[in-house]
Amino acid sequence: MAGAAELCGLVAGLVIAVATTPVGVSGAVFLLPVQLSVFGVPGPAVTPTNLLFNVVAGPGALLRHHRAGLLDSPLTRRLVAGTLPGVAVGAVVRVFAVPGPTAFRLLVAGLLMPLGLWLIARTLRPARPAPVTDPSACGITGLALAVGVVGGVYGIGGGSVLGPVLVGRGMPVGQVAPAALASTFVTSVAGAAAFALLSLTGSGDVAPDWSLGLACGSGGLIGGYLGAHLQRRLPETALRLLLGALAAVFGVLYAVPSLPSPR
Repeated sequence: MAGAAELCGLVAGLVIAVATTPVGVSGAVFLLPVQLSVFGVPGPAVTPTNLLFNVVAGPGALLRHHRAGLLDSPLTRRLVAGTLPGVAVGAVVRVFAVPGPTAFRLLVAGLLMPLGLWLIARTLRPARPAPVTDPSACGITGLALAVGVVGGVYGIGGGSVLGPVLVGRGMPVGQVAPAALASTFVTSVAGAAAFALLSLTGSGDVAPDWSLGLACGSGGLIGGYLGAHLQRRLPETALRLLLGALAAVFGVLYAVPSLPSPR
């Protein structure tokens, strides 16, 4: 039933955004396996549907962060400067030369699982105190560029990768989360526009599932606003553990469908 699917999508988007927004993750990386496994969205439509989710859901959390004065920062500008051109490149790759979904899932799982477990371990058993230096501007922009390409190919929010890396390097979650969400929103708008243009020349169906994407995004809009409000009420240690746990769980969710089935 179409109406039931949209209602489930609204609830899924709300729950995902509430859980992921406090640590700077849009939730699209979690929504992707839900689209494939629960809603049966065909492969080519998954990426633009995820981008549509980010476009609709993003303003909720960003409005909250803007009111708190957290968006105008050098980190935000560096992440946007890297991910914006990256997502355009990724969209071209997605339409004309996308690798298979199994390879992608294993790649994401191999990245997120150890990254999440490392962040959890580092939070529970911190290393000896040492001078904390922020990553270089070029390093942040280069990382954002690589993440933007992946986001353009698969429509996942870059915060799922940028967040654990930057927080693991010692940056506070309260500084990373608004910048990562702003970067995800800007690049999702650009990615959606790129897919609209490429659909005129590319082969295959690259149009989003509009009803499901808008429903999930509407839930994410509400959940993102609530999640951004929740962030300021959680201690730094809890936020770091949540970010690490989400990264590890996302990795498992991507790895399981790619494992060979027992005979």
